[in-house]
Amino acid sequence: MKYSRLTKEQFEEMHEEFINFLATQSITGEEWETIKKDKPEVAEAELDVFSDLVWEGVLNKVEYLEHYSKQQIFLFKIDQVQISLIGVKVNNNVIDITTPEGYQWLQENLKTDAVDIYTSNKVLKEDRNKDIFALIQQGSNITKGELYNYFNELLALD
Repeated sequence: MKYSRLTKEQFEEMHEEFINFLATQSITGEEWETIKKDKPEVAEAELDVFSDLVWEGVLNKVEYLEHYSKQQIFLFKIDQVQISLIGVKVNNNVIDITTPEGYQWLQENLKTDAVDIYTSNKVLKEDRNKDIFALIQQGSNITKGELYNYFNELLALD
């Protein structure tokens, strides 16, 4: 398995897609029930293959990720060659930017010495999607990039 197995809830949400996946392998609903009962290892393998296919489809489309902690925000832009990072670090341990009050404080103090903004670029390894998946596993969320683009314009990077 290349990524991780979908959760029970995700499988339930993708019930139709999973049926279609089985159909492409000429497995009927009745045969699937028999496989689950008589060959659980085969059923597990099918669930893993389907999970990887879903993850590949999702990861292929990812362009932006965000990761928040109490004092930092990591904003990622991902293309086919590299990952660009804009990092925002609050230099005040009392402030928690994951709260509405802390985020408000960040907005009001963005251009002060209490906040550091930095950038970095990293060339992707051979497997772009595995790099993205690793960031998701570490707590990053897929976004549309509004915050990245806001900071990018603020810094006038591109």
